[in-house]
Amino acid sequence: MTIRPGVDLNAKEKDRPGVVAHPPFIYLGFLAVGIALGYVWPLPIVGGALSALARFSLAALLAGGGALLLGIGIREFQRRETNFRTDRPSTAIISDGLYRYSRNPLYIALTLIYVGLCVALDNLWALALLVPVLLTVRYGVIAREEAYLERKFGEEYLRYKRSVRRWL
Repeated sequence: MTIRPGVDLNAKEKDRPGVVAHPPFIYLGFLAVGIALGYVWPLPIVGGALSALARFSLAALLAGGGALLLGIGIREFQRRETNFRTDRPSTAIISDGLYRYSRNPLYIALTLIYVGLCVALDNLWALALLVPVLLTVRYGVIAREEAYLERKFGEEYLRYKRSVRRWL
């Protein structure tokens, strides 16, 4: 291999946000812990307060809405030919579509899916773990993504950040 002077061999490694974990795995990990806790010590969200049909309808509405948002958000990335995965470089700031209203619609989508699954499972443990999920996503993912995007895109990202809220 020939090494050219001035070429940073680690540049590709640096061109990503360096998040603590892929966001879907964060949600799935906490959900698995909640399911395990519910298995050992069942703690229902609603128990008999709602019929199974009502509970599953609410769960389907939440998870289905989240899945729809997730699909639309990912499509925006694909349309702009940039990566939505946190282990790959970003090549563009997306500021239209869902991204006009939120800088993080994919995390809103994952949160809706997570809550929908908690309701479907009637598992209060998993629902309670939403707090550490969101803290992990906020500080272990979003903060690192924002710092990365500021380094990479500078004023373009700062303008976007000033004009669009983080969540809603």
